[in-house]
Amino acid sequence: MKKIAWIGTWVMGNAMVQHIIKAWYEVYVYNRTQSKTDNLVAMWATYLDSIAEAVQKADIIFSIIGDPKNVRDTYFWSGWVLENISSEKIIVDMTTTEPSLSKEIYEAHKNSLDAPVSGGDTGAINGTLSIMVWGDREVYDEIYPLFELMWGTIAYIGWAGTGQDTKMANQIAIAGNTIGMTESLLYAERAGLDLEATMNILCAGGACSWGYQNLAPRILEEDFETYFFIKHYVKDMGIALWECERMNITLPGLELVHELYTRMMDKWEGDLGMQSLIIELKRMNEK
Repeated sequence: MKKIAWIGTWVMGNAMVQHIIKAWYEVYVYNRTQSKTDNLVAMWATYLDSIAEAVQKADIIFSIIGDPKNVRDTYFWSGWVLENISSEKIIVDMTTTEPSLSKEIYEAHKNSLDAPVSGGDTGAINGTLSIMVWGDREVYDEIYPLFELMWGTIAYIGWAGTGQDTKMANQIAIAGNTIGMTESLLYAERAGLDLEATMNILCAGGACSWGYQNLAPRILEEDFETYFFIKHYVKDMGIALWECERMNITLPGLELVHELYTRMMDKWEGDLGMQSLIIELKRMNEK
């Protein structure tokens, strides 16, 4: 069996790599904060002290590491991934990042896949993520059994950068769904409706969405811990807005949601989950 290195083991990455460990692959893990790998080491993964060592020991290198700057540093810094990788090894970056950066990595190492995911912490834990993949078909076919361990849906997009563009379309749709869900719950609350009954009725009709089914119950329980960090979503929306500017299109819904979440970031609420948008809406409506 191929040896696997996994770079980035916070929340999503930690849950995702567990599925690979449970399939009895030999797995090496690296995270800047070593304690974030302790549970994986307890499952028989091996912690390594450097990215360079992980790349040298493994046949396939996965990463999910925050934002475009982290991706660029991890792959292009001297002594890190691209400087230490041999041509036959495979890179799979699952970070949501800039399409242009994914193309740069592909040009530097053709045996690479760009595979951003959607489904949040529950999808990562349950192995039901949607994975959007671009890269050469033969590389995708080799990696597919590993994707199967984490997947709900796998979409092979094809050419360089389009996995990230598909993820941007996903994040734009989530922006609209999230503000619609939170606004409807705030309206229902102010109208004196039974919120649980309202949620159940809406989930049975045309208003239903994945967010309504999975995030609305958390709001009713005042559970604002992460499903997906605000700070990470603000990063994703920033990438989407940059791409919109490049393509000369205006998406006012995306711009509004980005503004609202940025306000929450300014209040040091970036570590809350996306469902906590209702907190900002309530603040806007305080009288």
